[in-house]
Amino acid sequence: MEQKNMRTISEQMRPDPEALLARVRAEEAAKARGRLTVFFGSAPGVGKTFAMLEAGHIRKAEGVDVVAGVIETHGRKETLSLLDGLEVLAQQEIPYRGVTLREFDLDRALARHPRLILVDELAHTNASGTRHPKRWQDVQELLAAGIDVYTTVNVQHLESLNDVVTQITGVIVRETVPDSIVEQADEVKLIDVPVDDLLQRLREGKVYLPQHAERAMSNFFRKGNLIALRELALRRTADRVDAQMEVYRRDNAISTPWPTTLRLLVGISSSPSAPRLVRAARRMAAGLRAEWIVAFVETPAELRRSEVDRERVVETLRLAEQLGAETVSLSATNVADELLAYARVRNISKIVIGKPERPRWQDMISGSVADDLLRRSGVIDVYAVSGDSHDTEPPLRAALEVTSPWQTYAAAPLLVAFCTAFALVIDNVGIGEANVIMVYLLGVLGVALAGGRGPSALAAILSVLSFNFFFVHPRLTFTFTDVRYLITFTVMLVVGLVVSNLTVRFRQQADAARQRERRTAALYALSREFASIRGLENLLGVAVRHIYSVFESQVVVMLPGSDGVLRPWGDCSGWAQHINTNQIFGLSASEQAVAQWVADHKECAGLGTNTLPSAEGLYFPLSGSQQIVGVLGVRPRQRNWLLNPEQIHLLEAFVSQTALALERVRLAVEAEHATLTAETERLRVALLSSVSHDLRTPLAIITGVLTSLTQENATFDMHARMEMIQTAHDEAHRLNRLLNNLLEMTRLEAGAVRIRKEWQSLEEVVGVAVERVAGGLPAQAVLPGNHALMIDLPADLPLIPLDTLLIEQVLVNLLENAVQHTPPGTPIHLQARCICPRIATGTTLVEVSVADQGRGLTPGDEQRVFDKFYRGGADSGRGNVGLGLAICKGMVDAHGGQIWAENRPDGGAIFRFTLPIEGIPPKVILDRHDPM
Repeated sequence: MEQKNMRTISEQMRPDPEALLARVRAEEAAKARGRLTVFFGSAPGVGKTFAMLEAGHIRKAEGVDVVAGVIETHGRKETLSLLDGLEVLAQQEIPYRGVTLREFDLDRALARHPRLILVDELAHTNASGTRHPKRWQDVQELLAAGIDVYTTVNVQHLESLNDVVTQITGVIVRETVPDSIVEQADEVKLIDVPVDDLLQRLREGKVYLPQHAERAMSNFFRKGNLIALRELALRRTADRVDAQMEVYRRDNAISTPWPTTLRLLVGISSSPSAPRLVRAARRMAAGLRAEWIVAFVETPAELRRSEVDRERVVETLRLAEQLGAETVSLSATNVADELLAYARVRNISKIVIGKPERPRWQDMISGSVADDLLRRSGVIDVYAVSGDSHDTEPPLRAALEVTSPWQTYAAAPLLVAFCTAFALVIDNVGIGEANVIMVYLLGVLGVALAGGRGPSALAAILSVLSFNFFFVHPRLTFTFTDVRYLITFTVMLVVGLVVSNLTVRFRQQADAARQRERRTAALYALSREFASIRGLENLLGVAVRHIYSVFESQVVVMLPGSDGVLRPWGDCSGWAQHINTNQIFGLSASEQAVAQWVADHKECAGLGTNTLPSAEGLYFPLSGSQQIVGVLGVRPRQRNWLLNPEQIHLLEAFVSQTALALERVRLAVEAEHATLTAETERLRVALLSSVSHDLRTPLAIITGVLTSLTQENATFDMHARMEMIQTAHDEAHRLNRLLNNLLEMTRLEAGAVRIRKEWQSLEEVVGVAVERVAGGLPAQAVLPGNHALMIDLPADLPLIPLDTLLIEQVLVNLLENAVQHTPPGTPIHLQARCICPRIATGTTLVEVSVADQGRGLTPGDEQRVFDKFYRGGADSGRGNVGLGLAICKGMVDAHGGQIWAENRPDGGAIFRFTLPIEGIPPKVILDRHDPM
């Protein structure tokens, strides 16, 4: 058993894989940043700057590039002498109210980019006109640039200690540094000197000039102040070392607590003496100067507690928080094991519990938390504190408290009577007393399944009495002649009680498992719907519906507008289409103020909390990874559900899931906007590039021809004039075609193109298209560039429903594309064929292809050639604006077909498109007298 417990604790202390992975990722990210070393002191004059300069000289001697960015010597000769041998960065001069201030030059430091830079006085406030208002922000930018930084700071400049320092010294420190800056430092070096030595240095003028030293000693530098500041600095450094030790223990799976610091764990229950225990633990922690944690372990038995007991637990936890404790709610079947496991994880040195209030015989039956803790605590000290006598229930009353409904107590005698009747029937066949006892134990088991410990214990006692009265000689009396029956009765009663106790415990565990399953199922259902829906309105509708159904509470969601002010989303149009209006509630001006406070402070407030508890609703901040994305409020039908910590934790999980989903929507909108902006910019650049070249070139040729022809001294003969006029005509035709392509693409994107399908013969459509390109009949067509056009159209090709003008334009664009990208003199093939009906739709297709013998397509361009303004990389093609194939795709798609391109095995490219034949074509009746 002991080995099993040790294995369990070892498994709990084993490093969490997710935590290790997060730490590895953080370490990888930290490699790109500089390292921050903070020289930490209790007061000015302890030697922080001196120690930093000495460390800088040591690093320089090691070959490191070291630069003194800004050093505040305050006229101290010893400090000034340490600047010799170090490169000192020139400071920037900033005029301010008639004087010139010298400040750290961040841009110069970034341009110099040393390996290590020394920056004194981390809490310094920069002069107006610099990039950052605080010097610690300059340090952050240096670290982000990969520069290591040595810096100095005193304990009174930490933001969290500002009020404490003011209370001790009476001096308000204006310049502060966020605690996170020091906590994120890679190394903190404490520079400490005894208070008497510091005062002596002050008298000798080594801290301030002599004329200022006396005044300092009578104010900030009083001995009591320095002692208190020194203790704060030492404790702050010790906290950092303790955190480092915790990381080491966790990473190395060390289960045994190391009592390097005092830390108390207070275990509370729903007992009325719990507040007394918390107050006593607070006094103990204050006397020991120790951290303390208050823990409540919710067992299956606690789930059956009354609302009064649940409220008492919540109030006790709130009291602990008000007294400065960290509170935690745990869930387990064994209180002692869970407390010990948590204590080992948190390196607890002492556990404080309440003194047992139950009778000893009850502890012997159901076990004692105090006894279990004492036996298994190991090196952890265990303290038992008694409660007040006036607020503790009498032991007998607590032991006999009725927790099961009266119906289960009434059912116990009835079930025992039924077992007796059944046993009397089967006793006539001589089954024996042992089987009769089994029947009674079966009845006890049934009562335990239906009721609690009380009804099952009653059934066990009644079963013993019934067995004695009806089946033990002399029958129908409670007397027995054989003393051995005394052992039988005792064993029967004990077995009955044990069976009932185990059955009730298993049922409670099953109830707890079902409750956890319901919570998990509710979260899973919410997450699944969040993952499958799109749109802000749909997402919020899902969140409101689930919260309303699970918590029986009305919901309101407030989202920030462009001005940062929260507004109820229910006021927006379209909301009622996604939710039932009974699921939301309106907000008064005071309720909106509570929600705005929650958003501003990023804390929960309202009903059931210590902040604005008079509000009608309970409000949670919807915190994303970068910012607050809104506030969610609930107004429960019954206020008492707020007393259940599990309900609050589940609601917090719902709120967290909703916040993440909202942030996902926001990021998706931003990504879509960024993609649209990038695509728009790409198309704009492509359009400008195409227009500037492909439209300007024909205009320039036309302008040149006309200018030459209109000159008075022109001496062109008739042949030259006709050739120039033909050139201008061709360029004008090309310009017209380019403009038509631009207009056609605009019409397609705007949806202005209307498809007017008619049953047509493909041969006629091909003939018109070839005539437009070649200027001749299809049978003898020779395309521009001396390309012979080979046409192969089967005689049995059926009629096709199509828009004649659009498909003509598709064929024209494909033929012109083949002419532009094929060497002169090579043939071009135009073919068509009928494809069998599709298996899925039963639709017959006609496939048309245009093949050339050019150099083919670049691998990977088979689909990109149909993009707008795409011209095949370096192959721009004169007069090719990159819209012809895009227009083809739009027109074929409008017909319900497909278009694609591929390379031919023997060289060249082939473009194919399909047209579906839907419906029944009309019958063609030939007139025999028609001369054809």
